[in-house]
Amino acid sequence: MTEKRMPLLGEKFPELEVITTHGKMKLPEAFEGKWFVLFSHPADFTPVCTTEFVGFQKRYEELRKLGAELIGLSIDQVFSHIKWVQWIEEKLGVKIEFPVIADDRGLVAEQLGLIHPAKGTHTVRAVFIVDPKGTLRAMLYYPQELGRNLDEVVRMVRAFQVSDSNGVAMPANWPNNDFLGDEVIIPPAMTEKEAAERPKQYDCYDWWFCHKKI
Repeated sequence: MTEKRMPLLGEKFPELEVITTHGKMKLPEAFEGKWFVLFSHPADFTPVCTTEFVGFQKRYEELRKLGAELIGLSIDQVFSHIKWVQWIEEKLGVKIEFPVIADDRGLVAEQLGLIHPAKGTHTVRAVFIVDPKGTLRAMLYYPQELGRNLDEVVRMVRAFQVSDSNGVAMPANWPNNDFLGDEVIIPPAMTEKEAAERPKQYDCYDWWFCHKKI
């Protein structure tokens, strides 16, 4: 019997069949070959979640330019999702274009560790970033009372892509690091010979801390 537990970083995102506002979907198959961001929200028709949905939609085009898709989730029923996104368009003038999973039985929430009993019976605010190979690259968890920094989600997708393409690491707050700016970090040397060569090849504070522009 396969162990049922939430996925960990570097593992394959679990195969899920879900009901959404755009119809039935299979994850991660539906986004094969693309990055995707799955985010959960506590409940429809709540103020903080409404601000997040508007914010995600306003960044959806930027995510798509990065080759990334977006999909929401809560334990509400699909008719609630449909009515809520209609309300957002009617009252706030923002059309929600991405699908929203109706996990009314809580099966996806259980699989992804979205119900934290000490914080109530609704899903917490979680974000899962999955790469084109279906590998889970990042997880973020927020309590119900704290809305997310949505620009950080976009930044993470972009940073992963730059890291993967160039074999580098990203400094804090990249591309606006306090002293490296938009430069990236070279992986540490693994041999004494590499360590001796690093300062000749890159700008370095020391052999273990080298950086470059891309």
